[in-house]
Amino acid sequence: MNILWLSVEDLSPRLGCYGDPTVSTPNIDRLAKEGVRYTHAYTTAGVCAPSRCAIITAMYQTSVGGHNMRTFNIYPEVKGVPKNYSIVPPPEVKAYPEYLRAAGIYCTNNSKTDYQFVAPPTVWDETSNTAHYKNRKPGQPFFAIFNSTITHESQVWARADHPLRVDPARVIVPPFYPDTDSVRLDIARFYSNISEMDDWIGEKLKELEDAGEMDNTIIFFWADHGDGLPYIKREVTERGLLVPLIIRYPDGKGAGTVVEDLVSLMDLGPTVMSLFGIKPPRYMQGQAFAGQYKAKPRKYIFGARDRMDIPVDRVRSVRDQRFQYIRNFHPELPAYQDIPYRLQQPGMRSILREKEAGRLNEVQMQWFKSPRPPEELYLIDADPHELNNLAGDPAYDKALKRLRKVMDKWLAKTNDLGRIPEAELLKQMWNGGDAPLVTADPVIAITGNELRISDQTKGASIGYQILEKGQEPGEDWRVYTHPVSVGKGKTVVAVAQRIGYERSGVVKKEVD
Repeated sequence: MNILWLSVEDLSPRLGCYGDPTVSTPNIDRLAKEGVRYTHAYTTAGVCAPSRCAIITAMYQTSVGGHNMRTFNIYPEVKGVPKNYSIVPPPEVKAYPEYLRAAGIYCTNNSKTDYQFVAPPTVWDETSNTAHYKNRKPGQPFFAIFNSTITHESQVWARADHPLRVDPARVIVPPFYPDTDSVRLDIARFYSNISEMDDWIGEKLKELEDAGEMDNTIIFFWADHGDGLPYIKREVTERGLLVPLIIRYPDGKGAGTVVEDLVSLMDLGPTVMSLFGIKPPRYMQGQAFAGQYKAKPRKYIFGARDRMDIPVDRVRSVRDQRFQYIRNFHPELPAYQDIPYRLQQPGMRSILREKEAGRLNEVQMQWFKSPRPPEELYLIDADPHELNNLAGDPAYDKALKRLRKVMDKWLAKTNDLGRIPEAELLKQMWNGGDAPLVTADPVIAITGNELRISDQTKGASIGYQILEKGQEPGEDWRVYTHPVSVGKGKTVVAVAQRIGYERSGVVKKEVD
């Protein structure tokens, strides 16, 4: 059995199978018809790097230090934050593919996305834009990720010369936008990019069929957060966190069914482990929602927003099946953030022009309102755009107090690091220094024909190779988890790395 992930960027459930007929998405609709469609799947952040940090570690980004966008800081305006740094999660935290590789599963990541830390060599068999499951040994099970950037925010302006597949006059403009030509064009462009992305999905499905793997591969389709459009991306509201999630099983299991359970994309890694029969470790905050180790459905979904490029903020949200509660730790700031990157989008510039001209109505001005409420409460089904804050309504006081308590408990239990100024947090992660630490060299010991390798840096992962005499080491590092047998005349090489640290040197020992 194999698992294939088809992940896309910056996409809310704007798809035919989710009830949006604006543009045709036949390939994704096919997956939904032949698979299980989840209607309440959420990311932990409304932007890529923090969201993907939670996915790859199965830990809240706020618990491992990956909550700021992004750790690779290119903006000198962010005080006290160096241009190049890596987060350093607690020592027990591993990237989940390491557990798969230790079980003999071939893991490939064909993606340009960043996972917000320096990944040890034990995490992937291949990670590049040429990585592919076809490169594995014959018969070896695989876990493969292919990521598409076609729906990314940047492609609204980068694909401006592509033919539109949707008429701007036909799109629905949400009430929080002014109805301008530029806004309509950007929405139409976004839908057109969805159509192009669906073509890419079709290509990947055909590739799997041509490889003869369709009948023994579980296919996941998901997005890393909501639409790459203004007041959606980067938000921790429903529209910023809700994403499509579809799983197609090769045996037709659950074909055409809909699951309404609350699912966090932080649960993806543990679910893949569970489907391969590997028990997720107890430290993981993510939980399996399918497979051998399926957990009980979640009662709550949590989201977090912190620094976005330059602007610093701290917002947390919690959602149950009916309500979403939002806590603004800086109510003196507006929800709108002045982010240079998204000003490249014509619709964003149009919204700002309408604001300056005084042509935005009360609903459209909510984004820019300052101060904002310290607490917000929304009844999602009745108010999907979250325009009517119920936090001050006595009729909903019980729900407000309950979710406020849930939020307090979550912040404490998960050790929310957003409370610590970023420069200070870096010093803590780097033991007070101003540069990442270096992983100590592992120690190789051979007794008889038994090989043991020990790490000298707590939390480091160890990769090893057993070579013929005179053979040079390559990049195919096996994951060391327990003693192994090694024959005489061989050469053992090993390397170690803790997430966020620099890699150790390569150590070598010949077997007499």
